[in-house]
Amino acid sequence: MNLISRKKVFLFVVIMSLLVCSTNLIVPANLPQQNLNVYDKERGKSMLLSLKEDLKKYYYDSTFHSMDVDTRFKTAEEKIQQAASNGQIFGIIAQTLMDLNDSHTFFLPPSRTAKVEYGWQVQMVGDKCYVVAVKPDSDGDKKGLRPGDEVETINGFAPSRQDLWKIQYSYNTLRPQPAVRFLVKRPDGEKAQIDVVSKITQGKAIQDLTDDDGLDFLQIIREQENNNQLNRHRFVDIGDITVWKMPQFDLSQEEVDKAMDIVKKSKGLIIDLRRNPGGLVSMLQRLVGSFFEQDIKIGELKGRKETKPLIAKSRGKKAYTGKVVVLIDSKSASCSEIFSKVMQLEKRGTIIGDTSSGSVMISRSYRHQLGVDVVVFYGASVTQSDLIMTDGKSLEHIGITPDEIILPSANNLAAEKDPVLTRAVELLGKSISEEKAGKLFPIEWQK
Repeated sequence: MNLISRKKVFLFVVIMSLLVCSTNLIVPANLPQQNLNVYDKERGKSMLLSLKEDLKKYYYDSTFHSMDVDTRFKTAEEKIQQAASNGQIFGIIAQTLMDLNDSHTFFLPPSRTAKVEYGWQVQMVGDKCYVVAVKPDSDGDKKGLRPGDEVETINGFAPSRQDLWKIQYSYNTLRPQPAVRFLVKRPDGEKAQIDVVSKITQGKAIQDLTDDDGLDFLQIIREQENNNQLNRHRFVDIGDITVWKMPQFDLSQEEVDKAMDIVKKSKGLIIDLRRNPGGLVSMLQRLVGSFFEQDIKIGELKGRKETKPLIAKSRGKKAYTGKVVVLIDSKSASCSEIFSKVMQLEKRGTIIGDTSSGSVMISRSYRHQLGVDVVVFYGASVTQSDLIMTDGKSLEHIGITPDEIILPSANNLAAEKDPVLTRAVELLGKSISEEKAGKLFPIEWQK
């Protein structure tokens, strides 16, 4: 069972579906976007119907938040009949699930032939949206888009904490954009309009995983290796303090134990969960148990039919006993939020940074396919239970308020300074400049 952030793109889910498939298939990497025929629309309706069944069978709330599921999906089916492109069909399906207002229930559409790279990253810092990274030599870099630019609009939409994730979900998963128009305010107050062209790499319309030369299969492996490199766990020592940069909750219990062995001699530990979207519940449990000499109740899993406790088994005398500081931001979600809240409630660590995402449900991915020889993969993430913390509250749509709210300024972002990590080190009795802290874990890009 996984905790899956709504912000995750489906690309690697599709890749893994191809790798574990037991039959020999020729797999389409995309669906046509224009000239819809009856088959295209029927295919969209078939996707909608299968996701409706997933929802009715597995969704944790039998009332579906008072949604009339049959009526809502019937309306979506009628809209699909009027759709002019597969992009519109996918948008209709996605909106149907999004109407539940549930962070972990969403549509996972088929992958696309073209790979779109934007070359920029934006994020909420407090109540403002900022450019936080720009890829060197990208179109955005060449046109003057810079970290620290406050984003007033993206293609005419004003981002907020409530809806930035919808823009990112649409751009990364449903409808990749060939170009994006930014209206930004510079750190000095000057405003600028910047049109950034995306880098589009055309892939093969059909990927043949059975071909003798194995080129398609090798390409998938190379992409997975690159993704693994970008999402590796990193450790840096600052005197007798260890900083653990944790990109996601993706480690096995054995790997968690090995990681804790790395830090066990440190007097202080900083766990950097900024931009961490969550991951495996099993890792969450093992990680929590690594900081307590007794079993810890994380919370209550409230499902459709039952409520049961989620327990972290202690590592006993092997538990880490040093001081702990946890860093979070607006993109810390799911397991990141739960771990941080446990540490906060149990007074085991100090939480600093920005208010977290508020995307905390327990979900599972359901995968489907259409076709026989030529197969299209798609699916949905469906929430199976809410998690009620030991204070009797759910974190969904609320998030975690840090013990100390520390927000990087526009000038901090522009100069690549990290005042949050600097403060964390200070809390553990050491010092590091904001400039040096900002260079410890630079943002990396897909090759």
